[in-house]
Amino acid sequence: MTRPLTLHEDRLLPAEPSQRAVARRLYAEVRGLPLVSPHGHTDPRWFADDQPFSDPASLLIVPDHYVYRMLYSQGIPLEALGVPRQDGGTVERDGRKIWRLFCENWHLFRGTPTRMWFTQELHEVFGVREAPSAETADRLYDRIAECLGRPEFRPRALFERFNLEVLATTESPLDPLAHHEKLRASGWRGRVITTYRPDPVVDPDFEGFPRNVRKLGAIAGEDTASFTGYLRALENRRAYFAAHRATATDHGHPTAATSDLPRPDCERLFARALTGEATAEERERFRGQMLTEMARMSVEDGLVMQIHPGALRNHNPQVMAAFGRDKGADIPMRTDYVHALRPLLDLFGNERRLSIILFTLDESTYSRELSTLAGHYPVLKLGPPWWFHDSPEGMRRFRESVTETAGFYNTVGFNDDTRAFPSIPARHDVARRIDCGFLARLVVEHRLDEDEAREVAIDLAYRLAKRAYKL
Repeated sequence: MTRPLTLHEDRLLPAEPSQRAVARRLYAEVRGLPLVSPHGHTDPRWFADDQPFSDPASLLIVPDHYVYRMLYSQGIPLEALGVPRQDGGTVERDGRKIWRLFCENWHLFRGTPTRMWFTQELHEVFGVREAPSAETADRLYDRIAECLGRPEFRPRALFERFNLEVLATTESPLDPLAHHEKLRASGWRGRVITTYRPDPVVDPDFEGFPRNVRKLGAIAGEDTASFTGYLRALENRRAYFAAHRATATDHGHPTAATSDLPRPDCERLFARALTGEATAEERERFRGQMLTEMARMSVEDGLVMQIHPGALRNHNPQVMAAFGRDKGADIPMRTDYVHALRPLLDLFGNERRLSIILFTLDESTYSRELSTLAGHYPVLKLGPPWWFHDSPEGMRRFRESVTETAGFYNTVGFNDDTRAFPSIPARHDVARRIDCGFLARLVVEHRLDEDEAREVAIDLAYRLAKRAYKL
């Protein structure tokens, strides 16, 4: 027996009747606002080439680690889901078989945000009205495949249909940004910008770090064998990204550690990192110094700085060796912000020309560290719940933990941080519903007037992200 695929109009809104009534009114004010997506990992090639997506599995399953990490946890090999191997070895290439495997295991996603996003994109983007299952898999595949063959489902058309005002991709300094150049030359009015992510050339633990640094020097025309030339090369690439409409940088360091080292120490650490002789402690100090150097550069060029610490990335060495980075094996860990950020904040914490957006995977720091830091230092803002906490309960915990100390205006609204392009509207919709529910509770508890709540709801859904990311 097949199950219908439905969306309840009041999903995620409060169950208590008086709160729900207020939340409905607030949500009506924000549901149609344009989407601002200032941080994500979609492929700029999609919009530059504007070619049809090839099939449902390659669009919705193969690139989405939220989907395949759950399936992998239940013993389904990544090869069976079409995830490419590092060595070019055999993986499933038949999109229909991959899709069937996903539909047969739809029940695994019950209660997860992935289930909510997927349900909404199937229902609203592709007009699906049957829940995935072994019985419906082929019908759903055929329907989505038929949609993907139409002009209105090409990347640029979907961008416009989703009411995206701006979408940021993420590239390393080694990227020539050819797709962004092609996109800009095309004359299309959709706004797709890049973000500067220097991890491959500032993290000695990143695979190929010495080779990456040499390539950086070749691209920038600088001698990166010296620390001075290395910094000039990084500045050169930042300017190149800014010329290609970047407004922000992004730093995926394992911790929030920062350093303020004498220049001879910087030169020594850099030399040891290039030769592979640096100890774990030295590599951490070098990463910390580079966060401080990035802050200095942001003071000079105005790029907003994002710090995304707290993940022990690629925790599973077998998956890393076979499939590479970002394959669902990243695990949150405890993160210190108070002491870790102090060297950077001692230098730049009161600098009005600098803006730093902090993210965390350690929820225990919300009220103790992050809200108090952002509630004091002018340079700091709090990014939204991220990754494992990009969920209804994660969003509620965030608002409940940080609002009393940091307020709403030391946060930056929402960003979707996704590789799964069709899920972007659903992700923003979840955030808007949760925020409206939180605001509705403040209204019925007489802690906020409804007209104030309406203004905050619009700010959280739209205006804060534009302001924080200089969009």
